[in-house]
Amino acid sequence: MPGSKMHAGASPKIFELANKLRRNLTKHEQQLWEFLKNKPRGFKFRQQHPFGAYVLDFYSHKAKLSIELDGKNHSEKTQSELDQHRTQFINEQGVFEMRFSNEEVDKEFENVCYCIENYLKDIKALSP
Repeated sequence: MPGSKMHAGASPKIFELANKLRRNLTKHEQQLWEFLKNKPRGFKFRQQHPFGAYVLDFYSHKAKLSIELDGKNHSEKTQSELDQHRTQFINEQGVFEMRFSNEEVDKEFENVCYCIENYLKDIKALSP
């Protein structure tokens, strides 16, 4: 629902964009979604989640975790600066962001999954 804390005030336009992106996942997003949709460590994830002015690739509200996959354009200076502003906003909302490159998903998928599970294990240990 637009405006809720879960969505950090995302506008209807961001919800529309998220729906469009959800129907057109990249191959790397599809691959990671196959892992995340099975609720690693019991945490539910959403794909292409509206959040403020952004769409998070993957988001667990319970874990307060955003997972982003970066293509080659994210290494460009302008995109890198935009990513920093986005990360700052997400962190200010109490959400931790993990970033992985598409190349990591291709070549080190098991390690990507391990990093996510390890983080979630620590979150679960802190939960009441």
